[in-house]
Amino acid sequence: MTSPPSPTLPQILLLLFLLALSAATPSALTCTTQSLTDSANKLFANCLDLPVLNSFLHWTHDAANASLSVAFQAAPPNPGGWVSWGINPNGVGMVGAQVLVAFKGGDRGAVTVNTLDLKSYSDIVPGKLSFDVWDMRGEEVGGVIRIFAKVKVPEKVESVNHVWQVGPSVTAGRIDRHDFKPANLNSKGTLSFSGEQSNVASAVDPVTKKKNIHGILNAVSWGVLFPLGVIIARYMRTFPSADPAWFYLHVGCQVSAYAIGVAGWGTGMKLGSESVGVQYSVHRNLGIALFCFATLQIFALFLRPVKTHKYRYIWNAYHHSIGYTVVILGIINIFRGFKILHPDEIWKTTYIGVLIALGVVALFLEVITWIIVLKKKSNKSP
Repeated sequence: MTSPPSPTLPQILLLLFLLALSAATPSALTCTTQSLTDSANKLFANCLDLPVLNSFLHWTHDAANASLSVAFQAAPPNPGGWVSWGINPNGVGMVGAQVLVAFKGGDRGAVTVNTLDLKSYSDIVPGKLSFDVWDMRGEEVGGVIRIFAKVKVPEKVESVNHVWQVGPSVTAGRIDRHDFKPANLNSKGTLSFSGEQSNVASAVDPVTKKKNIHGILNAVSWGVLFPLGVIIARYMRTFPSADPAWFYLHVGCQVSAYAIGVAGWGTGMKLGSESVGVQYSVHRNLGIALFCFATLQIFALFLRPVKTHKYRYIWNAYHHSIGYTVVILGIINIFRGFKILHPDEIWKTTYIGVLIALGVVALFLEVITWIIVLKKKSNKSP
């Protein structure tokens, strides 16, 4: 009985190549490796590797009848999840978008494609979109869901704002909330029919703009002006020549910080009321606590007894303890806000630099203060 022949070197190389090819992950795919066709069985004219959520878009623009034939492909986070793609005809981002959403779970495990009008984060209306849609269908291949459709676009328009998203689950035919990680928040862009693309939206959507305003107001108030006012009160009054200038600088910083902080707090409460189902409880509760403590601190200005009053020490303890509490809670909440908003790293780095600068100034003045205090004590001791 003869033994089977040993594999040759070319056969071994071919086997290794096939194994490497089969082990390739979906993230290594590009839209050019996908051969998707429209309802007329024609290859799409353009394709795009979308920058986030490992998703792809194929499209053909027909200027003659002002239509856009699209195929969107993405993998949901979980096997029972959903994917979506849509156009925002009036703005940038999710709010106001007209969306096609697909998930597996129809008859015999077929992919269902629905239409959604995203009036707000809390008001998602299933039904007819603001523009015509036809030839809708979906399919699932190897855990990847594809949406095929034709949509009507305005005449003589060269681009549209589009959005895409993936979600983890579907309950009773309704999609559940998606994650709010940076990739999910940045899944928007401008789709140019000519093929020259801008994956990042050219404008900031209204909700993101409000979040940015909220973050800047609170960082300036609780994170900069309030600590600066504390530093002025603690160290400048040590110098006799700075009296009473230090007091007016201190009051000016704290009142300005309170006014700006209340505006930021109000913006945050408004954002929370408009984002039903999207809550950051710790950040919200810290913000409410900050507002309450800061309001008590402002009342201290009107309840301030004279220095010789017998209860002045009680006012001092109340004023100092609440002031330091506001500073600590403010800084903590600002960093929680950075974690939620995910701004460019330069913003967080800049704020950390400001805190370090304030800390260095406070440390320097602390040393100077103790030198002055000890010198005064030594002069009085003889």
